Amino acid sequence: MSVWDEVVGQESAVATLLASVTRAEAMTHAWLVTGPPGSGRSVAARAFAAALQCEQGGCGHCHSCTTTLAGTHPDVTLLATDKVVITMDEVRELVSGAVRTPTLGRWRVIIVEDADRMAERTTNLLLKSIEEPPPHTVWVLCAPSVQDVLPTIRSRCRTVVLRVPPAQDVADLIVRRDGVDPELALTAARAAQSHVGMARRLARDAGARQRRAAVLGVARRIRGVGDAVLAAGELVEVAKQEAAAATEERDAKEKAELLRALGVADGETLPPKLRSQVKQLEEGQKRRATRRQRDVLDRAMLDLLSLYRDVLVVQLGAGVDLVNTEHEGMVRSLATDSTPEQTIRRMDAVALARQRLDGNVAPLLACEAMAVALRPQG
Repeated sequence: MSVWDEVVGQESAVATLLASVTRAEAMTHAWLVTGPPGSGRSVAARAFAAALQCEQGGCGHCHSCTTTLAGTHPDVTLLATDKVVITMDEVRELVSGAVRTPTLGRWRVIIVEDADRMAERTTNLLLKSIEEPPPHTVWVLCAPSVQDVLPTIRSRCRTVVLRVPPAQDVADLIVRRDGVDPELALTAARAAQSHVGMARRLARDAGARQRRAAVLGVARRIRGVGDAVLAAGELVEVAKQEAAAATEERDAKEKAELLRALGVADGETLPPKLRSQVKQLEEGQKRRATRRQRDVLDRAMLDLLSLYRDVLVVQLGAGVDLVNTEHEGMVRSLATDSTPEQTIRRMDAVALARQRLDGNVAPLLACEAMAVALRPQG
């Protein structure tokens, strides 16, 4: 057993990180772990933190390893957000904590997931701490690519690049961790395009597989503008429902904890002087739900892109495996009913919709424009 067991398909990156743990001359105090969504950036960062704290370089079963991986080690701080941006206050707190001497571990390790969600002025708060860190502090920033981080930051970090892991490696992990049927695990890994978290969800949740199938079915249902508008509305509504389902329980728990901390009993009227704190919490929860909705829509668009990729593979007679093996019938039907030029046009429309969502265009407008472009032409 090792802390690196779940960092799948990343032999080169693991070798680099492990070398820095075992050889002092290979160590640096600021790291930037990059890789596409689902490649395991945060998993690799946590494994690295555990290996730094472990006397054996990441055995996986000692107290330092288990507490680090569980998120309870006192000298390992993780900043993760499901909001649109990481705030300046959150980063200030990290910087102030970075100067403290480790209490139990060998290092004080600070992991920032989604470092690309920091605005420029927020990122600048990190600059001095990363440039001149205390002797026993290690920063580990995670982002999709080096271009997503300011040049002033990335120039002071050592970069470790993760790749898209092979689908079989992801499937083997799911079988080992969750006991899923190997064939289902491989199908899920391919459908998720090796996104580890999404593959696990598809393999374990029949509802998730059904929702994905419904998204792919949009490609067959749109025959005209009316169908396109209806399909766009359904996509946005499903995203809203999934976002609400994912955040509702957490929102209620956070509010209950805040009211308890403020000394407000259940059913008691909230005093006016405390309402601002509750309002601030609710506003943060709304931002989180907005981010979740956009993430769900972006995932749906990636699924559609994978479908049209398969259609193009069939149309061009390319000798590569399909992503959506369980929907091969639909893929071949779409390939027969359209031309490669039309398929590429549709892929461009989906890619443009993703860009618009990233630019904060209203989700319904972005989805309607995309859906209209997916309808048959001529």
